[in-house]
Amino acid sequence: MAHTKFIFVTGGVTSSLGKGIISASLAKLLQSRGFKVTIQKFDPYINIDPGTLNPYEHGECYVTEDGAETDLDLGHYERFSNEPTSQANNITTGRIYLSVIEKERKGEYLGSTVQVIPHITDEIKRSVKELAKRAEYDFVITEIGGTVGDIESLPYIESVRQMKWEMGKDVLVIHLTLVPYLSAAGELKTKPTQHSVKMLLEQGVQPDIIVARTEHPLQSHLREKIARFCNVAPSSVIESIDAESIYDVPILMRQEKLDTEVLKLVNVPVENDLDISDWENFLDKLKNPKSEVEIALVGKYVELKDAYKSILESFVHAGASNEVKVNIRLVHSELIEKEGTDKLLKAVDGILVAPGFGERGIEGKISAVKFARENKIPFLGICLGMQCAVIEYARNVMHLKDAHSTEFSAHTKFPVIDIMEDQKKISDMGGTMRLGSYPCTLKAKTIAFDTYKKENINERHRHRYEFNNSYLAQYENAGMYATGINPKDDLVEIVEVKDHPWFMGVQFHPEYKSTVANPHPVFVSFVKAASKKKEGKE
Repeated sequence: MAHTKFIFVTGGVTSSLGKGIISASLAKLLQSRGFKVTIQKFDPYINIDPGTLNPYEHGECYVTEDGAETDLDLGHYERFSNEPTSQANNITTGRIYLSVIEKERKGEYLGSTVQVIPHITDEIKRSVKELAKRAEYDFVITEIGGTVGDIESLPYIESVRQMKWEMGKDVLVIHLTLVPYLSAAGELKTKPTQHSVKMLLEQGVQPDIIVARTEHPLQSHLREKIARFCNVAPSSVIESIDAESIYDVPILMRQEKLDTEVLKLVNVPVENDLDISDWENFLDKLKNPKSEVEIALVGKYVELKDAYKSILESFVHAGASNEVKVNIRLVHSELIEKEGTDKLLKAVDGILVAPGFGERGIEGKISAVKFARENKIPFLGICLGMQCAVIEYARNVMHLKDAHSTEFSAHTKFPVIDIMEDQKKISDMGGTMRLGSYPCTLKAKTIAFDTYKKENINERHRHRYEFNNSYLAQYENAGMYATGINPKDDLVEIVEVKDHPWFMGVQFHPEYKSTVANPHPVFVSFVKAASKKKEGKE
């Protein structure tokens, strides 16, 4: 294509309508037609990134290959498109203002008064256009967080208005709205959509496509009504009906011809056939499993599923790969401390101890590891979950009763998990983190090697405490082995336990790299081990 096309996805009426899933689904469809596509998220909050946000505030913090702490929607983008994202794919208002202020301090504005227009909007537009240049994308899809009318979103909507004015048909706006069903009246109501579009028009932006989120089919007369009141063609009113799974949405959008409508409006010929057979094969396996397993996910944010979004989706991918339905039992680690493992983890086929920060619920996680180890239940510990496995083994097998992480017990007699020496003098939040992709070398004849089927791997990290290598010989003499090592800094990345059917603790986050096209091998192997345990019971 001669020029990159820019697609903006905005939302109205209410949040959580699924802008991210619509964006990712459109990207998948355009990819399947042979186009090169990337997706970007603009978050209106003033934080620099989500890295210091509480999971209760913002759900999971997703980490990219280059170490950016980003919005969880980037996980959806990668899972659908199978393309890695980067720091450039997630922009917050905080980052925009920080960049503008830094430029002002350097004198780049030559002493002029710094204002929202043009300086902030120019920086927003630069962030969109710079991403397009990175890999000569055909399409850059940009999701704007929040809803139209939010004060925080105004500079972004103004930037979209300017880009439409400057670039014409190279810019397209998709507006996602709610068409609610009133049970008392027995009908769908289009008025919220009309008002949402009216508010967008007041800010100078005419949407090109309306995607209507609805619980019931959108009849033709309603499509025509929305088209008439919102200044779009009836073919540009797209139904987004509630789906059984987020993975159904690309198929539904194909049926609604969202991709062809986009191509028509940006004057791109529809030449290549749409080949989405790989996605259909995945859905077939997902919806027609041959067996089931139950896996306990032990964490301290289990009441908020978005806190473990990538883990839950990784189980979907691994389940389909194994043709197994994975039922997740969410178990609060603080509840384990009160009620015990026998009651809460009884009869599960696998146990995953989740990542996290802070001391709350830590003893419950350690108890869950002990239960999995002693009862030969397939176990996966991720990041802090791996560290809990190390602590548990020291206490209960190596008889180092006071063993702990210095994150939770600064003066523990046996600091089996400790912060690296070169990190101890750093005070900025996030500054001590090991973030992004790091190499790992696997030892032969181990679960890790059998899982990956190669010696050298790269995985994403988000943590600051490490396995204390001064205890490594003691661990290996006692039957816990370091089977994955960071070759540069000699850091322990994977631990396994001898004489256990499947026990692996990983310091990295495998869930960040699992996609529909490439389910992560750690999750695939873990689910397979859980299936074997289930078959053994039966």
